[in-house]
Amino acid sequence: MALVLVVDDVLPLAKQYAYDLGRVGGYETIVATGGEQALRMIAGEAIDCVILDLEMPGVDGFEVLRRLKEKNDPTPVIVYTGTGDYDRCAQAIRLGAYSFIDKAESMERVAREVANALERSRLEREVRTLRRGLETGSPIVGSSAPVRELRATIERLAPVPSPVLITGESGSGKELVARELHRLGPGDSKPFIALNSSAIPEHLVESELFGHERGAFTGADRTRKGAFELASGGTLFLDEIGELPAGAQAKLLRVIEERVVTRVGGGRTIAVDARVVAATNRDLEEEVRRKGFRKDLLFRIDVHQIRVPPLRERRSDIPELAAHLVKRICGRLGVREKRIDPGTLDLLMAYDWKRNNIRELRNIIERMIIASDGDTIAPDAVPAEIRPGAGESVAAGTGSFQDLKAEAERRIIVSALERTGWQITRTAADLGLADHASLLKIMRRHDIRRK
Repeated sequence: MALVLVVDDVLPLAKQYAYDLGRVGGYETIVATGGEQALRMIAGEAIDCVILDLEMPGVDGFEVLRRLKEKNDPTPVIVYTGTGDYDRCAQAIRLGAYSFIDKAESMERVAREVANALERSRLEREVRTLRRGLETGSPIVGSSAPVRELRATIERLAPVPSPVLITGESGSGKELVARELHRLGPGDSKPFIALNSSAIPEHLVESELFGHERGAFTGADRTRKGAFELASGGTLFLDEIGELPAGAQAKLLRVIEERVVTRVGGGRTIAVDARVVAATNRDLEEEVRRKGFRKDLLFRIDVHQIRVPPLRERRSDIPELAAHLVKRICGRLGVREKRIDPGTLDLLMAYDWKRNNIRELRNIIERMIIASDGDTIAPDAVPAEIRPGAGESVAAGTGSFQDLKAEAERRIIVSALERTGWQITRTAADLGLADHASLLKIMRRHDIRRK
């Protein structure tokens, strides 16, 4: 439930206004009778929207807006006036207010205005999140059998609100899978909150997950919502969940089961409704045996499981992945887009990518782009550590014999097509096939198409 602060120096009016807004709009409301008190409450409470009177003694509404602007506080502010002086309201808009209303407006109109302000605030947060995501992730690119199976699993589980555990090696794209589950499930209009369990200091894990009240610990100078509250109605992605300390595991289990959180330093329970998607590169069953992970928590998060294949099991996707990454990286670096030589692709497809999968591929491609002076990334730009002898052959991959055979065949076809510029007849001749129809039949079997 959104928390709205009503600021007016006439206390009875403020209380009545807050009561009516809560009754009509279904919001939780609190009041302040001056600018200084309002600023303290904004700093100390997790306030979602402010309705602010401009005409107050001492610190007036304009000063409140100036100070919020100085602090880059994103809390949406709606100013209201009983004087009808709309020039002053326009001045407030220039200072950062979301909108203005007349005190004589019906409460239904005010409730709609608050809803609009909250929706705009949510969209702005989502845009910021998406912009960060564009810099850190890659879409699910590829058409090999493992990737087709992965997409089918995501589409099947996306509408299901139960927890999902995503397993896979580091750099294989687990967060991307979580984002696809969210996009095809709750949708982009709902929040997606990602939390890397291994990157949070142990003493702050519970605060990050469940939030904290002002003064709960040293440095807690304002009330803060946790990841569960921020993700309510959408998806909470807990990356590297195996890194959570034991105390946080116990509280996480309770939240998943009861769907309520209690902020650190607080006593009030807050209802939350976020789908939990967890990810790990560890063997959590082995961690349970070692007493490093709670068995009951594993049982709760492992309702459905998605395994993300490592890059060495889908090497035939590397030409498509590489082309996609070259385009993105060149755009980010502000350089003309380069072409990858087929010989370079052969070297990339021969490497095992065990260290960091797609993340490692992305880093290698960026290095090659910077090292290449011309418009083509030639084989001599490939770093020495991924040349033949640095990795293992495709025969060292995991999976059934039939899966390995199919992937090897697909990789051979894709590599040959890249060398000839996707000339079907010439490729068929190079591979010693009877005619181009034979090659097309194999391409259809492996769903090989030029992107």
